[in-house]
Amino acid sequence: MEKVLVEKTASRGIAVAPVYLYLDPDLSFGTEKISKEQVQEELDKFTQAKTAVVEELTVLAQQNEIFAAHLEIAGDFMLQDGVESKVKNDLKNVQQAISETIEEFAVIFESMDDEYMKERAADVKDIGKRLLAGTKHVKLPDLGGITEPVIVVARDMYPSDTVKINPSLVKGIITEEGGVTSHVSILAKSMGIPTLVGVKGILSKVSDGETICMNAGEGVIVVQPDEEILNEYKAQKEAYEAEKARLESLRNTPAVTKEGKRIYLCANVGNLKDIKNALVMNIDGVGLFRSEFLYMQNTHFPTEEEQFKVYKEAAQLSSQELTIRTLDIGGDKELSYYEFEKEENPFLGWRAIRISLDMKEMFKEQLRAILRASAFGHVRIMFPMIISMEELKEAKAIVQECKEELKERGEAFDENIETGMMIETPASVILADEFAKEADFFSIGTNDLTQYILAVDRGNKKIADRYDYFHPAVVKAIGQVIEAGHKEGIKVGMCGEMAGDQKAVKLLLDLGLDEFSMSAGSIDYVREQILSGN
Repeated sequence: MEKVLVEKTASRGIAVAPVYLYLDPDLSFGTEKISKEQVQEELDKFTQAKTAVVEELTVLAQQNEIFAAHLEIAGDFMLQDGVESKVKNDLKNVQQAISETIEEFAVIFESMDDEYMKERAADVKDIGKRLLAGTKHVKLPDLGGITEPVIVVARDMYPSDTVKINPSLVKGIITEEGGVTSHVSILAKSMGIPTLVGVKGILSKVSDGETICMNAGEGVIVVQPDEEILNEYKAQKEAYEAEKARLESLRNTPAVTKEGKRIYLCANVGNLKDIKNALVMNIDGVGLFRSEFLYMQNTHFPTEEEQFKVYKEAAQLSSQELTIRTLDIGGDKELSYYEFEKEENPFLGWRAIRISLDMKEMFKEQLRAILRASAFGHVRIMFPMIISMEELKEAKAIVQECKEELKERGEAFDENIETGMMIETPASVILADEFAKEADFFSIGTNDLTQYILAVDRGNKKIADRYDYFHPAVVKAIGQVIEAGHKEGIKVGMCGEMAGDQKAVKLLLDLGLDEFSMSAGSIDYVREQILSGN
């Protein structure tokens, strides 16, 4: 018997079942150069593979919105140009050209600061795997063929793998790679499948068909369990299912503290599918709609009309509250259709509100779309990375310009739409008392705030242990912001990872936080803690 401890829980739950090893076929390729006479033949292979992949993704996109983004990637002109250039100019065979181009795309996402965007690299690699398999005429494994209860163990998994899973048969998922914000983790969570990711070396520890136990909530895997351990985990599973049912029964109970304060529980989302998945939790609204995904999963700056359609549906789905963060991109978050200047310190560079204020017409396209959507629900506008009163006032002035333009066009919108700001820099904390006089609400982004206050790059593994939002300096900053907001009578929320951390709930309640916005899977647990007062 061997116990494996894991840090990354993607989806809570307990499972006891045989291992189903899910391994990719051999997609290796040679690196010898082709002749000029072979160029067209290699390009034809790519065209055939790409056509087949696009046809398959078109079908999948109709079943699941996640694959609409995959479809965009597969059809991206930069992907096409990258492969063709390597074949024509560098005389590389098509497999090598695909692999290198996909890796270049993936690196762009992996270098981003936002964990959610970082995990989009897996989506890019998914496309690459499909294209390579197509050019090699290799059939990819299919999880849809599972007929018995199993725990799937894989190096990594992609959305196209997970979407074929039957949750009544797949009792758990364990991967060596991947992150908790990957699409695989999100899909697994929505299906209620216990999932652990980033479990280094797990493939060398288990064998196909052997029974293992996993407690994803506690991050424990037991390999070769004896009869006593098996019985213990089966009992744990029954207790977990009972507790899960109890938590679900609380969903219709408003989150009110023992002292009688109503707390608002909202979801962080990146698209319409995320909202639909969160609605079953009986949320009080969307505390963070990451609008940058509309830009990053596109081949051009999305038009006012393209954005309006998405924001309108989002407002209708989440009519109680839809807080749309304006474009938060730049520096570490790149666009395939816009070239950013290379910066020495992208986290401190041209990003977020700085880009929006400089690219005013693009900003106005987004603001008009948000304003129009406000006619269909309680929509709020939230500006990211504000560090000065001048920035906040300028952003609000542009909102007013957009209102006047919409009036001239005869378009309906909420004249009293709220405009708030993220608190995610030391400057915004220090000036919180002044900002509170100008903003309609605050939302504390603890991910960046912690990084900036502690001068710790949260993506740097060497100092990851120093990234701690329980650090006294961070906690004191949060308290100052809440106090400043309440002094001016505005609501203060939080949309960083800390908001969904069960260990932080009591502390944040004691500090006076009004709204917790988090990934949907954490809402039941946070609600229970608020109601119990523990």
